[in-house]
Amino acid sequence: MSSSSARDQPGTSRETFEDFYTEVKEIEKRSTYFNLNPFEVLQIEPEVEVADIKKRYRTLSILVHPDKNPDNQERAQMAFDIVSRSWKILENELTRKRCLEVYEEAKGRTDQMIAEKRKKLKKEGRPTEPIPEDDPTKYKHAIYVMVMKLFADMERRRQKLDQRDQEERKRKRETEIEEEERVKADREWQQNFEESRQSRVNSWHDFQSGAGKSKKAKKQKHMTGMMVPPKFKPESR
Repeated sequence: MSSSSARDQPGTSRETFEDFYTEVKEIEKRSTYFNLNPFEVLQIEPEVEVADIKKRYRTLSILVHPDKNPDNQERAQMAFDIVSRSWKILENELTRKRCLEVYEEAKGRTDQMIAEKRKKLKKEGRPTEPIPEDDPTKYKHAIYVMVMKLFADMERRRQKLDQRDQEERKRKRETEIEEEERVKADREWQQNFEESRQSRVNSWHDFQSGAGKSKKAKKQKHMTGMMVPPKFKPESR
């Protein structure tokens, strides 16, 4: 990223915007995950106070604001969004603390790596041989590389958890839909059964009614066709 003097004294010219945007794109090139380190985006050191972070944010937000860069509005909007998102992370005490913990872990891992290098040299009989990280600049760069790695690891975990959460919500919704369809099918079946049952009852009543009328008509017809014997008359004397 920029030197400390460039970070402390940002300009407002078109060239300064181009410089800033170029550095933002460099972050993208160096990391699979874009703009994960808000300190790098705002071009400040992690030990800077929140009040100074806010000043830096205001300076950069003016620098990259789309209205200030009419010839580069699309890129300016992208940079403005990145700067704003980074400030929101560092403005919040909890998320800023998490970012600082990443730096602490990166320093601890780097120091452990250096200790292992020295141990190896000592084992090989070269205890006084220098290592690249003896140079303060290279030591700082080693920490920087580790910071980027840890931010990337953290982002991968976040994406994995998000994906798992989405899959869980999807499975839950699919189960809900299946249950809704089952309830709907049961309700329709019950409704059809009730309608069919009523139809069967009506048909049976109609059949019973028709059968009764038929029997009565047959009985009447049978009685009409029967031969009635003559009445018995007593003989007169």
